[in-house]
Amino acid sequence: MSGYVLVEPEAKQTKTEGGIYLPDNTTDKPQGGTVIAVGGATYKDGREIASPVKVGDKVIYKKWGGNDVKIGTVEYQFLQFEDILAVIK
Repeated sequence: MSGYVLVEPEAKQTKTEGGIYLPDNTTDKPQGGTVIAVGGATYKDGREIASPVKVGDKVIYKKWGGNDVKIGTVEYQFLQFEDILAVIK
């Protein structure tokens, strides 16, 4: 799992602030979530690249980055370090 993180995405917004329910096909794929697991460092061009995040961090990631992974009934995002855009403090 070197160079990767496992993220639990935020829940999709299914209702507007005004109370209108949104159909599934109109909601965007979540771009944020909580880091569940972190892989070890990876190497690029002979240099070690450590994880930019730790377990429990809230992150924003590329809209179409990573792979969807379903474990039990929960869907996760399996992302490369470079797919993470920001850590929310």
